[in-house]
Amino acid sequence: MVLDVRTIPYGVSNFYDIRNENQLYVDKTRFIRLLEDHRNVFLIRPRRFGKSAWITMMMSYYDLKLADRFDWYFGDLDIGKDPTPHHNRYVTIPFDFSVVNDDIDTLEANFKEYGDTVLRDVFQRYPHLFPHEAAQTILGRSHIVGKLNELFAFSKRESIPLYILIDEYDNFANTVFSHHGQEAYHRFTHGDGFYRNFFAALKGGTGSGEGGVKRLFITGVSPITMDDVTSGFNVGTNISLLPEFNELLGFTEAEVRSILQEYQGAGVFTQDVDTALGIMKDWYNGYRFSLESAAELFNTDMVLYYLKHSIGNKSGPIELIDSNIRIDYGKLRHLMWVNRQLNGNFNRLKTVIEEGVITSQLVSTFPLKQITETQNFVSLLYYFGLLSISDTRLGKAVLRIPNQTVSELIVGYLRSIYQDAELFRVDIDHFSNLIDEMALTADWQPVFQFLADAIKQQTSIRDFIDGEKMIQGFLLAYLNVTNVFLCRSEREFAKGFADLYLEPFVERFPELKYGFLIELKYLKRRKVLKASVLQHAVEEASTQLKAYLQDEHLKSKPSVHHIGLVIVFHGWEMVAYEEVKSE
Repeated sequence: MVLDVRTIPYGVSNFYDIRNENQLYVDKTRFIRLLEDHRNVFLIRPRRFGKSAWITMMMSYYDLKLADRFDWYFGDLDIGKDPTPHHNRYVTIPFDFSVVNDDIDTLEANFKEYGDTVLRDVFQRYPHLFPHEAAQTILGRSHIVGKLNELFAFSKRESIPLYILIDEYDNFANTVFSHHGQEAYHRFTHGDGFYRNFFAALKGGTGSGEGGVKRLFITGVSPITMDDVTSGFNVGTNISLLPEFNELLGFTEAEVRSILQEYQGAGVFTQDVDTALGIMKDWYNGYRFSLESAAELFNTDMVLYYLKHSIGNKSGPIELIDSNIRIDYGKLRHLMWVNRQLNGNFNRLKTVIEEGVITSQLVSTFPLKQITETQNFVSLLYYFGLLSISDTRLGKAVLRIPNQTVSELIVGYLRSIYQDAELFRVDIDHFSNLIDEMALTADWQPVFQFLADAIKQQTSIRDFIDGEKMIQGFLLAYLNVTNVFLCRSEREFAKGFADLYLEPFVERFPELKYGFLIELKYLKRRKVLKASVLQHAVEEASTQLKAYLQDEHLKSKPSVHHIGLVIVFHGWEMVAYEEVKSE
């Protein structure tokens, strides 16, 4: 590799390392000017969007100890050319709660120990501001809240301005809730709980004068914990939905194109830029974080993952979904599965899969006890990055699954729920092999015969096979087990909408030759199914498919032969599946 080519900072969340080691850095520092209009800030973004790198960048910018390194870190960046008066004037105190051991039996002790470590580091970095005697007095207090109160009092007396930055504030709280339940979570976030008291101390440290807590910046992936520990984050501004901060984290299409062109120009990225960008748009794009912004964003980690596995290779990664991007299924399971019973939240997730869209008011903050309310659960799916804003309707958000990566994750969760609830279990490895064979040879009958037989044998699933949309979501969940097809629902063809389109992923697997359009028909369960009724359903679906197969979009893939499939369900029973060829 050419020595002056910037390396890919995949997995690197430290701004210092990125800058010191000549790694790729997409300049977002212009947002610092906007942030300074808000003294205390709370920002929610999905996992792997660059929150930690942003936190360490802010530390570099505001830390008074790094003033002599300002030009090195920021000289060629937007903020370095026109810095604000606040740069390098604070004692920075960073907390990263992802490192706190979340063992429920020792959680409070672990939190206290971590807090002591952070404070000792502060005193070692600024010995001229915190003399030994003062540091010992602060550390001598028995609880972290007492230490913070002592620190803030000393800083106010000595006019020492503090900037507190908290990364992943809700990390261990979410883990405790998902693995130990609401009661365990409630003990440290309510009443006299140690975490609630921690945030009360932060609020108490703010105030007038030159010293004390002058600024706060807090990041996480959901607003729940902040509402519980601060009664709705009444210490500052939640900027998560403000349009001016939509592009603070993540990459725009123009930024991704520029990155690809940079590495192509250096001779280390040999793929066609437009082809690679098309794949990345399909799998990594589609995030919007404000109702008032039209700009869509790529997930930072996903883009870097693709680049990391593309440099020096003629194609992108074999597995397009980075395992690090996956949201722990357990963090969703407990919201839909209570006392071994599926609740209304399961139906809402199922609706998202079946309909592809859901309209809801986005809630900026809500306590845990209200998580079962419809708009709160839907909002949580949005904050986790499983849904994104695609439009607005009468002030509400029209939310869709943002990209192919998230689509596969969500249908994977649905398969996990079916299995956990003992509704439907199949040999996924065997079934995925059948789908691979279908993609290579057009041998599609074994795929649907396998599902038909499995449904007959497992009676629990039958209550859920109720209506065409339910069947559509069910098939989408299981036809997605392999990545040879991009499974699309309600894709427009010839002024109509195919129920399912199994689009062969030829950009990744050029040997694929077959794609499938599926039209579903659902007949209510009756004791006797009349042959004429079944025949009418098949003919109606066949007519629709013949029209779809003439669509110009399909002709854009001349190497692919598209086949129409009619699938008819009589209640839970698959009573017909037939092939329709284009005329």
